[in-house]
Amino acid sequence: MENGVAVRHKGVFTAEVLSNQQIRECYYRLNLVLDPIGSRFFEHVVPGQFLEIDLSGLSLPPERHIPAELRDIAARQVLLRRPFSFSDVVTTPTQDGPCVKLEIVYCVLGPATLRMMTLKSGDVLSLIGPLGNGFKIFQTLKLAVLIAGGMGAPPLLHLGGYLRRHFPAVETICFAGARSCEDLPFTLKIGNLTGLVVDEFDTLGVASQVATDDGSAGFKGFVTDCVRHWLENHTIKPEETMIFACGPEPMLAGAARLAADFGLACQVSMERMMACGIGLCQSCAIEVNKGKADETEYKLCCKDGPVFDSRNVIFQVQP
Repeated sequence: MENGVAVRHKGVFTAEVLSNQQIRECYYRLNLVLDPIGSRFFEHVVPGQFLEIDLSGLSLPPERHIPAELRDIAARQVLLRRPFSFSDVVTTPTQDGPCVKLEIVYCVLGPATLRMMTLKSGDVLSLIGPLGNGFKIFQTLKLAVLIAGGMGAPPLLHLGGYLRRHFPAVETICFAGARSCEDLPFTLKIGNLTGLVVDEFDTLGVASQVATDDGSAGFKGFVTDCVRHWLENHTIKPEETMIFACGPEPMLAGAARLAADFGLACQVSMERMMACGIGLCQSCAIEVNKGKADETEYKLCCKDGPVFDSRNVIFQVQP
C-alpha cells in the first residue's frame, strides 16, 4: 500500500462461493474465497475499490422466485461483467500465502443479479480486480463521518471495519439512509444508549444513525439533513474531519454541499455504468473541474475513481 491507496495491480481470478444468504426481500450477502493468486492481489485492497464478476453462465431461478417486476426482463442475455464493491475483506495468513475472503452485498435489480440468487456453496466465479481507486485515509484524520444512501452502504461498511482495524484512534460514525426501512440493506436494532442503530456497524464498534425519507425508521427526512443536524450539535475540527459518502448522485451532491457549508473535506464514491472496469470502453465518464476557472474535463469512474474529491465533481443532478 502506498499513501493509503492500494498499489494498482489487477488480474483475472477465480473465486469459490462460500455462502449466498438472503438478508431482506431483494438483498443478499455473498461470501467468496479467492484462489491463491487472486488472494495475493487482493491482500491490500482498500475500501471503495471494486471487482467485476462474469455472470453470463448462470441460470435463472425458478419462475416462482422471480419478482413480478423482473419477469419481463429476466430472460435477457447477460453479456457484460457486473461491478460490485465489498462490504468486507478478510485476509488470513497461511503457510502458502494469504487467503482472502470477500463479502458482497447485492440487490436483485435486473437479469444479472437475478441469476446471482442461484449461487450456492462450491460454485466458482470468474472475476477481474481489484479495480479503481478507493478512499484515501490521511494521517491528520481524527473524525470520519460516513454517509450511506441505500446500496451505497456496503463500501462504507468495509470502510468502517477498515478504520477500526487500521486506524483505531479515528472516531467513526455512519449515517445510513434509504427511502424506507425496507430499503436498508442491513439489520436494525435498538442500541443501549443511542436508539436505533445498524447492527452491522454496531458489531464493528462504529456508531450509527438511521434516516428514512418516509420516517419508517430513525430520522424522518434525507440522510444529509440528519448529518447536518448532527454536525450543528457537535464541535467539529474541520482540519481533522473527513466526510466519506456513497449512494445515489443526488445524495452525493447533497453531501458535497454539506461539506462545503461546514468547511469539511469530502470524498464521494460515484456510480456509472462500468461495462469493462478497466477504462477501455469509455462508458463511465465523470465531469470534473480541470483546475482552471470554468474549465472542465472528463475522468473515468472505473479507472480514475470511483472515489473522487467532492470539490472536483460536476454533479449532473441537484441535491
